[in-house]
Amino acid sequence: MKNCKQYGIFIIVCMMGVHTVAQPRNYTLASPNGKIVSHIVADKGKLTYDLNVDGNTILLESPIALDRTCGTTHYRKMEVIASPERGSFNKHLESNSYTMNKLTLSLEGGLKIDFQVCNEGLAYRFRTEQACIVNKEVVVYNFAHNYRATVPYVRWSKNQFMSSFENTYTTATLSELDKRRLAFLPLLVYADQGTRIAISECYQQHYPGLYLKGTGKAGQLRGAHAPYPDQIIQGGHNNLQGIVKSSHPWIAQLQAFDTMPWRMMMVAQSDAELAGNNLTSLLAPPCRLSDTDWIKPGKVAWDWWNCWNINGVDFKSGVNNDTYKYYIDFASQYGIEYVILDEGWAVNLKADLFQVVPEIDLPMLVEYANQRGVGLILWAGYYAFARDMEQVCKHYSAMGIKGFKVDFMDRDDQIINEFYYHTAAICAQYHLLVDFHGAHIPAGIDKVYPNVINFEGVYGLENMKWAPAEVDQMEYDVLIPFIRQLGGPMDYTPGAMRNAAKHCYYPCWSEPMSQGTRCHQLALYLVLDQPLAMLCDSPTEYMLDPEYTSFLTAIPTTWDETRVLQGEIGQYIVTARRKGTTWYIGGITNWTERDIEIDLSKFASSKNIVLYKDGINAHRKGNDYKVEQPQFSNTLSIHMAPGGGFAMKIEP
Repeated sequence: MKNCKQYGIFIIVCMMGVHTVAQPRNYTLASPNGKIVSHIVADKGKLTYDLNVDGNTILLESPIALDRTCGTTHYRKMEVIASPERGSFNKHLESNSYTMNKLTLSLEGGLKIDFQVCNEGLAYRFRTEQACIVNKEVVVYNFAHNYRATVPYVRWSKNQFMSSFENTYTTATLSELDKRRLAFLPLLVYADQGTRIAISECYQQHYPGLYLKGTGKAGQLRGAHAPYPDQIIQGGHNNLQGIVKSSHPWIAQLQAFDTMPWRMMMVAQSDAELAGNNLTSLLAPPCRLSDTDWIKPGKVAWDWWNCWNINGVDFKSGVNNDTYKYYIDFASQYGIEYVILDEGWAVNLKADLFQVVPEIDLPMLVEYANQRGVGLILWAGYYAFARDMEQVCKHYSAMGIKGFKVDFMDRDDQIINEFYYHTAAICAQYHLLVDFHGAHIPAGIDKVYPNVINFEGVYGLENMKWAPAEVDQMEYDVLIPFIRQLGGPMDYTPGAMRNAAKHCYYPCWSEPMSQGTRCHQLALYLVLDQPLAMLCDSPTEYMLDPEYTSFLTAIPTTWDETRVLQGEIGQYIVTARRKGTTWYIGGITNWTERDIEIDLSKFASSKNIVLYKDGINAHRKGNDYKVEQPQFSNTLSIHMAPGGGFAMKIEP
């Protein structure tokens, strides 16, 4: 009997032990201000997290998983194998300090997952301690309700993973999103009680980019990734693209200690707060360059958009030496730092950047520009640049070229994302700037390599050369500061001098125009982040209005402080930026005219003010504007015409 009792006790103890092991592991992580809280649960090889804002559940339990093969071992489960690591640290941006709270879980197979939360939002990422193949990553957002979302779909094509990352936005409930179409990042979800959730990612060096799509289920988004390319052939635009003909059945190939992208949920409780969210910059890795003094942001006189349309000269304009001397003289006259030679300076269809067209003498133009304090930047198609990158950079850096605008990547699989970082490193070695076109959002690369001075990934002004009149660029302009710009600086290329009221716009390739007013174009240099800011129109057009052009070209392109003063998503925005002791304030509106009041008491008193605003007839003729020098007062009232804007300079 005694032995039976002892055996029974042993069984009970064993059962208790099994029950204890099977208990879910629960972790809570909160922002420094306590408003953002996430509950992370590890249970039976599954990992989930949620999101609560001000006590409201925004995101229900959502799964996180990584299916990977390390050598001959296949890992599917998210088994936590050690106690969590917790901590906090501070990070500084501009004049502000941010506290980040973190939680790290160790998983089987040498995998770690980091969670970080600050007052700006919540993010997580994987890190691997051993080489592996990532077969699939599970990214699912189970929102508490069928919220509305504003998303940029990939344009229709046979292969949606081949994309220029340019499209206008679609707004619908999550269940109404087209299940057949991928959306690229960032995208925006409108949650309860005015809470805004912007979903994006940061740091994609060794990993494909994330897409999201609706599933038809209320409140749900699910992730997708481009597979790892197997066969890539030359083709596409002028034989300058890498076309993926076949792919592997997995998405990434990682080395030991590689880091995967941050999955970010930026949180804001007002539209203006959202536009000022800095989570991408806070999560970006540190700068890898020991010397950055040579990196000079600035403005660029650009040729392609205006089709080399200059007049009043005694030579035929086009891709030739005389035309670029004209652009260089214009840049020198107005203190513009750079001139770009866009597509056409290298022989077409050769994908060879050492074959320069006979009409162009690059060494002569470099010397001509240097004598006038202007740098030259060259356009390069992806395939031509990638095939000879080291030699191209070495050759043109020695010649005196200041940077490259690399275009038509149009993918974000792992190979392309590694190309971005490799390009940035090689160009930095030769003191060259990089402007990536045909590319997704920067996702933090501009912090790692500050010589990556701009990224496209935006439905910019170039589209006004061909977009039909029903495209509402004015609404798009007041969406991107709240969505696209959260992913980093953009090469929108503003500066149009032919400005069309709503009933006057039409697409024109050779003499393009903007929708909206001239002051709307001017304000874009303040509302948008663009360290390399293009002047898209013809020098001839700018020189017809020297007062306006002098004001425009004096606007800095990098800033010491930024404040989003007011705004409403898709309606309008007002942004203030400081350089030294001088403040600039810019505002834009959609096609709705509006009157706003700006509190100038925040910018001290006894200031000199110069204000460019829409003229009284700007609703009829978009280039109508007025210059004022109002007396300083605590508030200033400004009227914006339909599609209008304003720009203001405040200095001692």
